[in-house]
Amino acid sequence: MIMGNEVETPKEGKYIYGIIRHADAIDYGPIGIGKRADRVYGITYKGITAIVSNSPVMIYEARRVNMITHENVLEEVMKNFTVLPVRFSTISEHNDDVGVLKILENEYKKFDDLLGKMEGKKELGLKVLAQEAAMYESIIEKNDDIRTLRGKLINLPPDKTHYQRMKIGEMVAAALKKETENLKNIILDVLNPLAEDVKINDNYGEMMILNAAFLINSNIETEFDKAVNDLDGKLGSLMTFKYVGTLPPYNFVNIVINTKGV
Repeated sequence: MIMGNEVETPKEGKYIYGIIRHADAIDYGPIGIGKRADRVYGITYKGITAIVSNSPVMIYEARRVNMITHENVLEEVMKNFTVLPVRFSTISEHNDDVGVLKILENEYKKFDDLLGKMEGKKELGLKVLAQEAAMYESIIEKNDDIRTLRGKLINLPPDKTHYQRMKIGEMVAAALKKETENLKNIILDVLNPLAEDVKINDNYGEMMILNAAFLINSNIETEFDKAVNDLDGKLGSLMTFKYVGTLPPYNFVNIVINTKGV
């Protein structure tokens, strides 16, 4: 109950970042989420460990500072372990280890199976964006109809060629869609055979060609890197490759834990 101007203090719980296979004590120091930067450590049940920190029981806003802290903890853990990421802002409402131990006990088989499936694998991200001017010039160069019509209009006043210019715009848009799909398939034909799994995410903006995550075995990372670099060398005059790794496997595992009543 809140009396007068008193503010009720949130109860304390355990913020859960991820799950690893580990049997011994583990401590990452004061890198936890929130302004307090609580100590991040492990709670273990039968060789499977939840990476946690103390936290008020609350819903953390999906702000950049919070998301980055959550990700930084997982990336620190990933330096030595395969990690199953837990959904952002998952908090056990117990202020001791009991609630997390109960979760590990209840979900043990699922965590054990997933850790086995993900062992020795990592996620790599690739975003490919068309270089606008170079791509449009390439399209015009390849399409006789567009090039011919543009040539006819180039010295005519815009106000008298409005519909023809609209037609060119429609032709270029159609050609761009076809070309970006073709380039996307060229990239995926090279990279897909090297990956255990692939997740194609939504593009943002008409100049994005590919937004993908690749789950690969760690022992072929060098081969995968080379394949991306070779594609960049071959196609880099038309597009920009943004290659990111190593990432927690958010696109392939994102554990949702029901902490209510546990």
